[in-house]
This record gives sequence, structure tokens and C-alpha cells, in this order.
Amino acid sequence: MDSQVWPLVSVVTPVYNGEKHLAECIESVLAQTYENWEYVIVNNCSTDRSLEIAQHYAQLDSRIRVHNNREFLALMQNWNHALRQISAASKCFKVVHADDWLFPECIMEMVKVAEANPSVGIVGSYVLEGIRVKCDGLPYPSTVVPGRELCRLSLLRGGPYVFGSPTSLLIRSDRIQSRKTFYNESSLYAGVSNIYADVEACYDVLQNSDFGFVHRVLTYTRLHDKSQTSIYQRLNTSILGKLAVLTKYGPGCLGSKEYEERLGQRMQGYYAFLGRTVLERGKKEVWNYHREGLKNLGFSLSWAKLAGATIIELYRKIVNYLLHPKATAQSIIGFVRGTESRKSLQR
Repeated sequence: MDSQVWPLVSVVTPVYNGEKHLAECIESVLAQTYENWEYVIVNNCSTDRSLEIAQHYAQLDSRIRVHNNREFLALMQNWNHALRQISAASKCFKVVHADDWLFPECIMEMVKVAEANPSVGIVGSYVLEGIRVKCDGLPYPSTVVPGRELCRLSLLRGGPYVFGSPTSLLIRSDRIQSRKTFYNESSLYAGVSNIYADVEACYDVLQNSDFGFVHRVLTYTRLHDKSQTSIYQRLNTSILGKLAVLTKYGPGCLGSKEYEERLGQRMQGYYAFLGRTVLERGKKEVWNYHREGLKNLGFSLSWAKLAGATIIELYRKIVNYLLHPKATAQSIIGFVRGTESRKSLQR
């Protein structure tokens, strides 16, 4: 491969206490068939061996640089800080989370699409998430889709799912330079970073560029209990993040009737979720998170709608019990045992 022909790609890994999988992540970058890359690993004050592992690989390959933060940064602040470390000569960048990895031809295949289509601002692909293939919403053999049209389809019910996570995307580096911060640092609800800030950034880029897609599995996203993802799953941050994206980009990407209809569907689903939360014990953290989040988005909580949704969810639980009494009883026993176990640990 002639490095003078192929553009410089910046691979970026922000890491905090990621020693368990960091070496595997770095090795996957080293194994790329594409050679004209730089790799910036940003250590966010890790207390484990993350810095030592990163420095070891930097000594083995001059394309790897390690940046050690002087002070700990919040999630989105650190992601933006990491992107500021890439070279001015960079043409495309790719974030790879410290517990994820790339298949050998990932960068090569994505760069091919970007180089063949100058209008493309983001390139995605299928992603292996745990044991399941995701981002399968773009019909084969579509390679390039107008950005605003993709945003419109994604906002509608049943639209394609193509954004995945930062690990699954390649983005043109000049999109960083045109924004003060690439990831929205202000989208904080109840002290938890908005995990949809990466999706929000995609919508922002695609307002003025197209989306490219490679119909191959090129990245791997790890799922495990201690991952940042598990925190968001526990709080169900995605339902709030999707609402935030809809209210920000829906008015410009959807027709007025489409937007009102989709917003109504989102809010109906949201109140159903809040109704279930009311019925579940030990959900104070979840409740506080969403109450503050809705307020920050400009939505007033309707107690009438909440009461109605709670009654409907209670009715569904009763019907489910009548139809499946054995399974419901086992679920209740499991919940009681779990509650007693948590109490004993707190003593």
C-alpha cells in the first residue's frame, strides 16, 4: 500500500481502567490491512495498568501515541479531549472503545467508500454486538444514502438502525474542525452523560453530508455487566436520548404532521415506561433521572397521563398473572429473594 495515495486515518481510544481488554483492542488496530494510520490512546487517569499497557505498545510501533490526562474528565468531555489529540493531517477518524475491537479489513473497507464518494461524511457497517449482528437496517446493496433522508427515516417508527456506537463508524476529520465540540457535553441529566450524544453528532454531520455503508461485519462491541453500557441500560437512558434527538432534529427532517405523530408515539411509550417504573420498587434512581431529563427537554410531566399509564400497566400485570400464574409467582419469589439479599448486604 502506498501511504502517499491513501489518506491518514486517526484511530482514537479513550480509556479509563480498561486493562482487561485494552491489549486486544490495540492488537486489532495493529492487525489492520490498512497501514496509513495513527493511533492515539488517551488515558483518563486510570488506576489500573491501562497506561502501562498503552505505553508498551507505543514503544513497539511509532504510529501509536499515548496521551495521559492530568485530571479526570467526564465521559463526553474526555471523548472531545481525545479527538483534539489527532493530527492536523488526518482525513478521517475512528473511535474504538477500549473493550471493543476491529476486524482486520475494517479501516480499509470504510476508507474505500469514503474515498469513492466525497459527499460521504460518515461510513458505517454491520457490527457484531456480543453474539448478535446489529446495524442491519440499510437494505443491500445500498452503499450511499443522502444524509438528511437517512435522518428522516431513522426518526420515523421502524426506521433503519445504522449508527451503532462510535466504534462502528468512520467519520471525516474536518467534521471536528467545523464544530466547537464534536460530542455534546451539555446533555447531562441527573449527573449521567447522555449516551445518545454520539448519535446526536451523527445527525448533525448528516445534515450536510451523505452516509456510506459497508455490507460486512467490521467491528465488535463487547457487552458485559461492568461496562458503561450497563449503567445506561439500568437507567434506560436510550428512551430519553431518542426523545432528545427527535425534538432537536425532527422539526427539520420530518414534515409537521410526521413530527407531531412521531412525538405523540414517543411520549406514549415514555409514559408507559414511567407507569411501569411507578409500579416497581427500588426505582428511585431511574425516576429521578427521567423526571430531571424531561424537565431539561422542556416537557412538563402530566400527572393525569402518568396516572392513566400506571393504571394500564397495572391492568396488564394483572392480566399477565391470570394468564401465566406460575411464571408470575416465580418472578415475585425471585424479586423478594433479591430484595432480602440486598438488605443483608447492607447490614
